[in-house]
Amino acid sequence: MRLDKYLAECNIGTRSEVKKHIKNKLVTVNEIVAQKPEMKIDENTDVICFKGKQILYEKYVYYLFHKPAGCVTAKTDNLHKTVMEYLGEEVKSDVSPVGRLDLDTEGLLIMTNDGPLLHHLLSPAHHIPKTYYAEVDAVIPQEAVALFEKGVDIGDDKPTLPAALEILSETSANLTITEGRFHQVKRMFAAVGCNVTYLKRIKMGQLSLSDLPIGAYRRLTEEEILSLKNDNN
Repeated sequence: MRLDKYLAECNIGTRSEVKKHIKNKLVTVNEIVAQKPEMKIDENTDVICFKGKQILYEKYVYYLFHKPAGCVTAKTDNLHKTVMEYLGEEVKSDVSPVGRLDLDTEGLLIMTNDGPLLHHLLSPAHHIPKTYYAEVDAVIPQEAVALFEKGVDIGDDKPTLPAALEILSETSANLTITEGRFHQVKRMFAAVGCNVTYLKRIKMGQLSLSDLPIGAYRRLTEEEILSLKNDNN
């Protein structure tokens, strides 16, 4: 890999900024001052330092983000704040959100630049379970548990796949689905006479939002990354 590309991918700066760093003798390769940005390096074995600090290369990065309401799940948007604006400078610029959460929906969102994993998690064939906490404006009928477990008509060509409804109170519940249809959770509750007033995704696969504050993010652990890759293989 070219040295300037390596440094840019490690978020040391843009290609032009990196070239200035090399010109100013701020970069070393195996303790020797680098002379040219096009220098070929082995990202797996060479020791690259910037201002005396070793720079470690990561091809893929994985983050768990607690999306606030009021921001959109997109890279850019002309009207609303995006999830990308909550990420710090240390996060690779090529990360993308896995799937979408509505503008007014909070909760768990995975951010990564691992294209194969992103495709795996979004593929309808894999049926990754996703759990949502919902508050509604009417009493949730007890028969909704059996109805959701069987599959409910929400106006599409086919009923939903079986879903698990856990009623927490008269007007709140956890709902676990394995699809990602448009506004699916809201439409499922609407089918039993309840309008969702608050929605939060709390779990995806074996990943849990836990006590991560709203608007905060953290790296996934190796164990969590492995669990995502193994989910419904």
